[in-house]
Amino acid sequence: MEKTKSWLPYFIAVIFAWGSTFVFIKGCLEFLTPVGVAFTRYALGALFMVLYSARLRLKFPRNKQILARIFILSLFFNSLFGILLALAETEISSALAGIGASIVPLMTLFFVAVVFRSEKLTFEQIIGLIIGFIGALSIFGVWNGIGDNPWWAMLALLAATVCYGIAYPYSKKYILPYGLKTEVLVTTQLCFSAITLLPLFLLFGVKQAPQTLWQVSSAICVGFICSGIAFVWNLKVLEAAGSIIASSVMFLVPIVSIGLGVTFLNESITWNEPVGCAIVLFGAAVGQGRIQLGARRNS
Repeated sequence: MEKTKSWLPYFIAVIFAWGSTFVFIKGCLEFLTPVGVAFTRYALGALFMVLYSARLRLKFPRNKQILARIFILSLFFNSLFGILLALAETEISSALAGIGASIVPLMTLFFVAVVFRSEKLTFEQIIGLIIGFIGALSIFGVWNGIGDNPWWAMLALLAATVCYGIAYPYSKKYILPYGLKTEVLVTTQLCFSAITLLPLFLLFGVKQAPQTLWQVSSAICVGFICSGIAFVWNLKVLEAAGSIIASSVMFLVPIVSIGLGVTFLNESITWNEPVGCAIVLFGAAVGQGRIQLGARRNS
């Protein structure tokens, strides 16, 4: 019981931090462009992680091959993902963006098994992909076209999930074998992303000066909390409860994003979006082996 109490507050904090990311992005977009939002969140996240890593006196890699691979990872995991997600949210609701994030486990499963082929495709993974694909179609309401959402915004949201789908297996295949501490890897990623996006931010990252406390606090929260502190909280859950529980955060993030978007931004959702989200998450759970469909088959 004591062990559970030690990680549960952090677990809840991570869910709310990552679930609120989509609402804070909306606040940032009131005075920043999508590029500006991405730079701000990763620059502030990098600042926090640099200070945190310095406190731990961690050593960073100097090998050019390792750094080059982390740079590539930062493009998919941070820079491109951050721009695409913010671009999508210029037209779609934060609630729908959060629901779209539920596709990430499905995309990860697809790239791991089908594209990178780092794992043999199992029966459960095939079923999970099929279920997840049906759920994704339900989220986007394909029987109604795409409704009031511009096609390019929906495509940007889908592309953002693809970036994460590529990043996870890429990291597992090309970076994790180096045995870097997770804090070092994430700090280096965020620094690379901030440096990459800085020239674009200086050219066209700001639409106007922030006018309200909400806009300023959104930028601070999406950077320091959602992209910085929340990572440390997730590490504490990982260390205390294991990877299965820590990774299950992503199954709960859409619930928070929907609740916050509807409550604070007066956003509306259609029935097919949460239903499709549930189907996608069920498919991801099946594909990851979290839910067993009948007797386990012999390999």
